[in-house]
Amino acid sequence: MSKPIATRAAYGEALITLGQEFENIVVLDADLSKSTNTAGFAKAFPRRFFNLGIAEANLIGTAAGMAATGLIPFASTFAVFATGRAYDQIRNTIAYAHLNVKIAATHAGLTVGEDGGSHQALEDIGLMRALPGMTVIVPADAAETHQAMRLAVEHDGPVYLRLGRPAVEQVTPDGYTLEWGKANVLREGNDVTLCATGYMVALALQAASALAEQGISAEVINVPFIKPLDADTLLASLSKTGRVVTAEEHSCYNGLGSAVAELLSENLPCPLRRVAVQDSFGESGKPQPLLEKYGLTSEAIVAAALSLVK
Repeated sequence: MSKPIATRAAYGEALITLGQEFENIVVLDADLSKSTNTAGFAKAFPRRFFNLGIAEANLIGTAAGMAATGLIPFASTFAVFATGRAYDQIRNTIAYAHLNVKIAATHAGLTVGEDGGSHQALEDIGLMRALPGMTVIVPADAAETHQAMRLAVEHDGPVYLRLGRPAVEQVTPDGYTLEWGKANVLREGNDVTLCATGYMVALALQAASALAEQGISAEVINVPFIKPLDADTLLASLSKTGRVVTAEEHSCYNGLGSAVAELLSENLPCPLRRVAVQDSFGESGKPQPLLEKYGLTSEAIVAAALSLVK
């Protein structure tokens, strides 16, 4: 297992690797290249890096124009700016025209920490998955980020990549292969399904171990693709366990929990609990205390699972 590394850091590494292979990759940033980790690409390929300044609408519009010429632009900024300030441009310039732009948004969720509620994007998945033709990917660790990046480059169409600020442990096994639109069973079980994405996957695995000590067999599914959602893997698991807990570093509205609820309501109704931020903005603080205050912990996942099993 590798040392903990932030998915935003892995994104920066992957950009350089893919930039050497694909000469039509360009990177655009909104004056945040050190934070988004695009600075390495700028140093390696200075003629293919563009700092658009603190002007996210222009960032997205320029990326759209580059995509229209055959380039593969990665537009990078914080998630709250990428999806909030530039939503109109994403909707009408990229999604409506189905342009081949990759929006790589870092610093998503509560783990942004001290930057506070104004910078903690908790609604970005919902905004992006509602757009026709937009793919939404939330990698769980560095290894998955590298693979998600390659899939994004090879895919012809808009992609939203949601990346985090803090270093995270490797949760995907060695030799793991991410396939387009696929979720992955990281731990098999029979009593309850724990369905998690991004930062929360590691906590779901911790919760499964804690539940095992109480004699409860939990199946853990990593869901990097919020859209398209892997209906086959999820329904196969729920056909076995009959109950599910979703976990995400996002609002309880319009994220993974909502996507799973929609899938089940139309195909396999069963009990569901959602571990997510409950209709609230975040606040300034260290990441761990924030996660505890807003109920994004392995203990919260355990409690949700027990409420279903018992």
